[in-house]
Amino acid sequence: MTATPLAGRVALVTGGGNGIGAAVARRLSAAGAAVVVVDRDGAAARSVAADVGGTAVRADLAAPDGTRTAFARAEAVHGRLDLVHLNAGMLSGTPDLTELDEARYRAVTGVNIDAVVFGVRAAIPALRRAGGGAVLVTSSIAGLTGFDLDPVYAMTKHAVVGLVRALAPTLAGQGIRISAICPDFVDTGFLGPHRHLVTGGPVLTVDAVAEAALGELAGGESGRLLVLRAGGEPTPYVFAPA
Repeated sequence: MTATPLAGRVALVTGGGNGIGAAVARRLSAAGAAVVVVDRDGAAARSVAADVGGTAVRADLAAPDGTRTAFARAEAVHGRLDLVHLNAGMLSGTPDLTELDEARYRAVTGVNIDAVVFGVRAAIPALRRAGGGAVLVTSSIAGLTGFDLDPVYAMTKHAVVGLVRALAPTLAGQGIRISAICPDFVDTGFLGPHRHLVTGGPVLTVDAVAEAALGELAGGESGRLLVLRAGGEPTPYVFAPA
């Protein structure tokens, strides 16, 4: 077999129990990486980990302790950590802020923002210890546009785009790449009861998103925001100068 850039690497994937995260975990394993599957649904994490011969970790990543536990487990089992895919996410499911449930709001910001901040914070020292590596964040096309179907979700995804852009120059000097994928609607169970938000048109497959994610983890450009649209090629997003 031909060696890949991912062979022998250790990767941690959050939200790895289903959807995009599960697809990425399977592709990483097929490419020769050891995979740590992290999800708040322990049974789902164990199922995917069993499929890929990886390690399952049940953790609430919106809490600092949950994130620390997941990253410590990865290094304890494998001795190092090279790649991190911060993929867990949640919709608020409402376009009308006057109808927004406060508990749902806290849950969405916890998963979509706090878990990314805590995840990057935990990843940096681990990747430094490994001599460098890569962090990939799953943002969304909603992180680059005015997504009026779910303004709170859009806000959170804009936030992580800003975090990636702000951190990229500094982390690059430490041998750590950080980038984001920004997919359009994806055909997963993620939408669940909020599928009514999809107004029609083609949707991405999880395999297409996972393929793009693997390319970024293997050798993407730091600070890049990769837009993924059904039927199109992954395209870096370019901001106009401020």
